[in-house]
Amino acid sequence: MIRNILGSLVALAGAASAVLSPFRDWYDGRAGQDYRVRDLFGGITATESGVLVSILLPFLFAALLVIAGVVLRSRIAVALAGLVVLGFTILWMVRQGQAEGALTVGGDGAGLQVGVANALAGGVLMLIGALLMSGRRAGARSQDRARARREREPVEPYAAPPADQVDTWPPTQEPGMSTHTSPWPEPEVDPYTGPDPHDPRTRSYPQAERGPEPGGPGDPRDPVHPPHRPPER
Repeated sequence: MIRNILGSLVALAGAASAVLSPFRDWYDGRAGQDYRVRDLFGGITATESGVLVSILLPFLFAALLVIAGVVLRSRIAVALAGLVVLGFTILWMVRQGQAEGALTVGGDGAGLQVGVANALAGGVLMLIGALLMSGRRAGARSQDRARARREREPVEPYAAPPADQVDTWPPTQEPGMSTHTSPWPEPEVDPYTGPDPHDPRTRSYPQAERGPEPGGPGDPRDPVHPPHRPPER
């Protein structure tokens, strides 16, 4: 990601330098926009050129290639744009040397001037930008590696709770839901089953022995002919 951003900025700077170069002086005070594209193939002449049919045309094409390469993250498109700029600049230098007999560099306005330097620098910056960019495939591979790394890492549904809230919601790694928020374990209470008959502290009075249940097997009374009270005299 960082390589793509850095390479794109360098390539765009090169494209800007190449597009601006025809508007500056190239040789003996003559601007680059005064050279026709056809003169690069047939020979340099003194005929003035229009802006859209001058050497600016291939440089505009190269700038569009750079923009497309940055958007699509295509190193090939950016490198091709740099080769176009360098190729037309070198071709102009060859034709200009043939027309003048030799190329000279002078500080008094004679010979090669700053426009040529801008064009050459723009082409070199485009090539450097293409080298810095990682490209679409490299970016896709890095994303695949990051996705695979995330899939291999264990996924924890909940973060570990702080030390003072060990049983708060959401639940920890222990199974089941927690219903209290105390940091201390909840005491276990035995179910109440009544007083202990063998404990003398729970026996407030002695219990009499109970006889057999009425009608039970130990009852001496006749369940069919119950006893009657004798008649009064």
